[in-house]
Amino acid sequence: MFFESWQHYVVYMGSSSGGEAPGIAESDHLQLLSSIIPSHESERISLIHHYSHAFKGFSAMLTENEASVLAGHDGIVSIFRDPILQLHTTRSWDFLEAASGMQYTHKHPPMSSDVIIGMIDTGIWPESPSFNDDGIGEIPSRWKGVCMEGYDFKKSNCNRKLIGARYYGSIQRTYSNNKTHMAKPDDSPRDFDGHGTHTTSIAAGAKVANASYHDLAGGTARGGSPSSRIAIYKACTLDGCSGSTILKAIDDAIKDGVDIISISIGMSSLFQSDYLNDPIAIGSFHAQQMDIMVVCSGGNDGPDLYTIVNSAPWIFTVAASSIDRDFQSSVLLGNGKTFQGSAISFSNLNRSRYYPLAFGEDVAAKFTPISESRNCYPGSLDTQKVAGKIVVCTDNDLNIPRQIKKLVVEDARAKGLILVSEDEKIVPFDSGTFPFAEVGNLSGLQIIKYINGTKNPTATILPARDVPRYRPAPTVAYFSSRGPGQYTENILKPDIMAPGVTILAAMIPEKEAGSVPVGNKPSGYAIKSGTSMACPHVTGAAAFIKSFHHRWSTSMIKSALMTTATIYDNTGKPLQNSSHHFANPHEVGVGEINPHKALNPGLVFETTTEDYLQFLCYYGYSEKNIRSMSKTNFNCPRINIDRLISSINYPSISISNLDRHKPAQTIKRTVTNVGCPNSTYISRVHAPVGLEVKVFPNKIAFIEGLTRVSFKVLFDGKEAAIGYNFGSVTWFDGRHSVRLSFAVNVE
Repeated sequence: MFFESWQHYVVYMGSSSGGEAPGIAESDHLQLLSSIIPSHESERISLIHHYSHAFKGFSAMLTENEASVLAGHDGIVSIFRDPILQLHTTRSWDFLEAASGMQYTHKHPPMSSDVIIGMIDTGIWPESPSFNDDGIGEIPSRWKGVCMEGYDFKKSNCNRKLIGARYYGSIQRTYSNNKTHMAKPDDSPRDFDGHGTHTTSIAAGAKVANASYHDLAGGTARGGSPSSRIAIYKACTLDGCSGSTILKAIDDAIKDGVDIISISIGMSSLFQSDYLNDPIAIGSFHAQQMDIMVVCSGGNDGPDLYTIVNSAPWIFTVAASSIDRDFQSSVLLGNGKTFQGSAISFSNLNRSRYYPLAFGEDVAAKFTPISESRNCYPGSLDTQKVAGKIVVCTDNDLNIPRQIKKLVVEDARAKGLILVSEDEKIVPFDSGTFPFAEVGNLSGLQIIKYINGTKNPTATILPARDVPRYRPAPTVAYFSSRGPGQYTENILKPDIMAPGVTILAAMIPEKEAGSVPVGNKPSGYAIKSGTSMACPHVTGAAAFIKSFHHRWSTSMIKSALMTTATIYDNTGKPLQNSSHHFANPHEVGVGEINPHKALNPGLVFETTTEDYLQFLCYYGYSEKNIRSMSKTNFNCPRINIDRLISSINYPSISISNLDRHKPAQTIKRTVTNVGCPNSTYISRVHAPVGLEVKVFPNKIAFIEGLTRVSFKVLFDGKEAAIGYNFGSVTWFDGRHSVRLSFAVNVE
């Protein structure tokens, strides 16, 4: 007899009215399930997750046929298989403040400790000093959250800083043959991975003096908004990050009363879903309706184009950059030459002894292709030939990550690894106590030339050291996912860039052998890289701004950060990418965050819920579904085409198709004055040669009682180069520079 496989599905039913009792809604959902699930399988008539606070829906075990039948019911906006999402895995704040020319004083306004940040991640290590509540007042009375206990987590682990903690059980992905196998849940909000602890301390960690990672990156660790409260939603388990659980965490966070939600998680860029089948996009839409900002990492699938994730316009999407600090290990050759390699390595080698040096292809196992041994593929090296040597590997195949190459040579009993990689070397790899250095192509060629031209080549690798005041910085991290977005190119994504390379922050104590230098205790801090680390920098910056401007809407804060972002590095030149070319907005968004400048932006672009509803219309969703999502009688505009998405009042402009053989395209924007009541702004256009850009009017004036003014930007591509053209329109009043970045694809 054939049994159809059961799988975990999410059933999304639009906005919650708020007036219906949760028990009644849950009963209705169970009744809906009973109408499609056979009576002899009644054990499946149960809800795994139930959504009822900001939006309606549930998740349950269904067959593909049952999901198809359910999709035809009235009131169902979308139904999709529960996806498994990926984790997008401190000097950084000092660097941001130095770049702005301002000094951090820790003098936050009285409202600062009332900002509540919800972190959806892998949990938290509450004992870290980054989460102490010294000097923080009583918990705001509006807080409705809980501190859930677990087998290794008590209510006393929460405090006036860490005010909430929730966890969610893990569910096995596939059920078949009428047998349900429930995975053992992670019964605690405690962090099992370190990712959640790290990101949380970046966003809102308390000030901790003398923090370091085994004496590297020493200094004071702190988050972007050290006095903000934090609430943890452990949505990831050993089984992964379930989309249905993330959706439940967003629903809970909205109910609990957070101000900002931070999510350093996302779908793979290869398997993205449209906005109504993406759990983060769905939950974030309803958070935005409640004026709760959602900040998300853009993904680590760069440097290829069209890899950006979490790209819905109501999500604040973040790219990753380097900071002005590097970590380097010296490679000393037997001929007296020295090369500097990138590394976070606690090598036990020194200058007093050198070891035999070999290229991967020279110590290959029998019948191994040269291309594999050069890249140190698993199984490609001869253990007897490798033992006791320092091995040189290339990195031509990025499908084999550095961690694997390191394990390959380490398992073969090598003394160390020198990796040749031009792109990856800007992101130092943590090799623990195993000697390691990563050099660029030029240095690599010289090292290989030395090996080939010397009878008995030797080398040693010294421990890593800090390299402060590194230039140029910031640069775009090679791994940072790039735009344009896959589902629409008429919204510029990513939105903004923030530090995401070699970030020191709190961590769970290390336990793996080889990760702790001899004689050291496990470190409570670690150095990590990823857009996961960039995302909480923007979260902290948004909380910082909200603490000063607590009446500003989320779109005002987002606009303030975007229009004041910097587009220059610490050498005064335009931002660069990892290939040393000038970066463009599909890599950096509008630029690198500048939190202090964003406190006084002058003008802001307010993107309203109506803008987002129009976006959904222009994208092609039905008016019926949009009304379900908004709980309104919203009417779509008469004309609904993708190109009109460019017209929503977003703090940047993107045009996916400017036909050079057709009339110019005009884009309207409206600004709100949050600066001096009597001020006049003049526009300045920065555009590539051939692209004609005109602003009407080119001067806007604000007087007492007039705070909102509209203007139009005309784009004519008759003489422009084919492909994307990038530039900006800047409004200047003598004090404020309000930059509106644009990306225009001329065809």
